[in-house]
Amino acid sequence: MTSRAAFRQLPFEALPEAPRLPHGYATARAVTTPVASAAFGTLDTHYRTLGSGPPLLLVHGLMTSSYSWRYVIGPLAKEFTVYAPDLPGSGRTEKPAVSYHPDRVADWIADFQRAVGIRGCATIGNSLGGYLCMRLALRDPSAMRRLVNLHSPGVPLARLALLHAVLSVPGSSTLLAWLVTRDPERWVHRNVHYHDETLKSREETREYAAALVSPGGLGAFARTLRETLDPAAMRQFVGDLAARRDRGEPFPIPLELVYVPRDPMVPPQVGERLRALIPDAEFVRLADASHFAHVDAPERFLEAVRPFLAGR
Repeated sequence: MTSRAAFRQLPFEALPEAPRLPHGYATARAVTTPVASAAFGTLDTHYRTLGSGPPLLLVHGLMTSSYSWRYVIGPLAKEFTVYAPDLPGSGRTEKPAVSYHPDRVADWIADFQRAVGIRGCATIGNSLGGYLCMRLALRDPSAMRRLVNLHSPGVPLARLALLHAVLSVPGSSTLLAWLVTRDPERWVHRNVHYHDETLKSREETREYAAALVSPGGLGAFARTLRETLDPAAMRQFVGDLAARRDRGEPFPIPLELVYVPRDPMVPPQVGERLRALIPDAEFVRLADASHFAHVDAPERFLEAVRPFLAGR
């Protein structure tokens, strides 16, 4: 793919019904299990699992679901027993009208681990999922053995401060509801960005749009934007990392940061900032990919993370 075509979206009407590259998401076993937590109560939680071997947890990002792991769940299942849940408010998991502060969602990830018996496993977190897993590692280092963070946010950028300010204005939820629900699939298409946009399909837009219009889905999405991505929480997160670095303390668990040179959703300088805050972390830069590198560069992404996951 040429650089001129990178991130160039197709017209929505040109999206094929099925993705042009087949994937193994449907071969993973679909499970719904109750997960009890202090923050969310007991939620019926959907997850996909596949494979044998040591457990590996996959945590998806904003406005996506376990479906986002469709191109890597099969290859990873050759080495691990893979668990890919839908986070509270996302996918097929319940969507309660409660606070979605990032520490509450991070603690819920640990509650999911306990519910399915994989506490202390290796983990890959993408985008918002990577940020949440880093917060969990700071709060509960024994929850994960090691962590791959694929292109997460975590630094309080000006754009996040503006988003938080807009979403705090009375009536903003009504405007957001109008923007999303007038055509949920088109909203998904416009707001999910790949380096190779020809990987998109109506299968994908239906998958992600369904959660937005399900009972409680739009409210959970609005709370995630306003609360989980709260710049004040990110300032605290950055401050905690800086304090650890200045005391000479490493990150609590082995950490690999994977970022790309260009992305419309999370600016690459976030990765550089986290690299400076966590000098003991491994850092990988993947070219010709988005922060969904597990979708648009799955082979190179797996090549980058497999040695780390194996502890080599």
